Amino acid sequence: MLNDGGTDSLNVIICIKRVPDTETHIRVNQTGTDIDTEGVKYVISPYDEFAIEAGLRVKENMEDGEVGLLMIGNSEAQETLRSGLAMGADKATLLRADSYMDGLGIAKALAVELKDSDAQLILFGVKAAGSDQQQVGPMVATLLGISCVTEVSSFEFGEGVVTCQREVEGGIEVIEADLPVVLTITKGEYEPRYASLKGIMAAKRKPLEEREADFSHPGIHIERFSEPTTRGSGCILEDSPDAVAELVRLLREEANAL
Repeated sequence: MLNDGGTDSLNVIICIKRVPDTETHIRVNQTGTDIDTEGVKYVISPYDEFAIEAGLRVKENMEDGEVGLLMIGNSEAQETLRSGLAMGADKATLLRADSYMDGLGIAKALAVELKDSDAQLILFGVKAAGSDQQQVGPMVATLLGISCVTEVSSFEFGEGVVTCQREVEGGIEVIEADLPVVLTITKGEYEPRYASLKGIMAAKRKPLEEREADFSHPGIHIERFSEPTTRGSGCILEDSPDAVAELVRLLREEANAL
């Protein structure tokens, strides 16, 4: 059961996602059903690294508590979880799923795992690199029946509450929420730390559990993937009396814009 106890000791769970490295050139596979994974390097979603940094700072400022990582993915995702453990997290859990899961399916599987945890603070990156939907964190909070604050740039604890700051147009919004709570984290003050050599070595010995994800058939499925169409080269018209007429012709006949 989620814990709403004091804040001298506080357990944190950070839900993270494995995504292709943002510098990787993504290609569609021959069947058009997914990306071509050959040669693709996978990493923690950069937005989730902000959440990991925020969670680690919580632990550093508490008398007791631990930071756990939670991920849905195939067995190869263990390597990505080890990267998070190398940053300083204490333990990790992989919910194994080899097929596609939509946002609601992911949220349901995470909520099943989280409902019996003792975490007072559940963190997500503000969004996942690639999907950019910003929906799983709020859905998890709804399924658990707890509060959610999104796009948090910084936060601090009081007695049984967390006070969050959100950067909004023209200023800062301050929100107070009872624990337990789900927060989605922006970069704000949470520049991710680099894993040290000591951390990398220690990560190999930290507990990492793997079990099947509890999820139903997805309500959404992907019809196809396709790469963006290649844009043609531009055309520069010379400064001449006929330039305007030529521009109109090109817009009408080649660009179909008129």
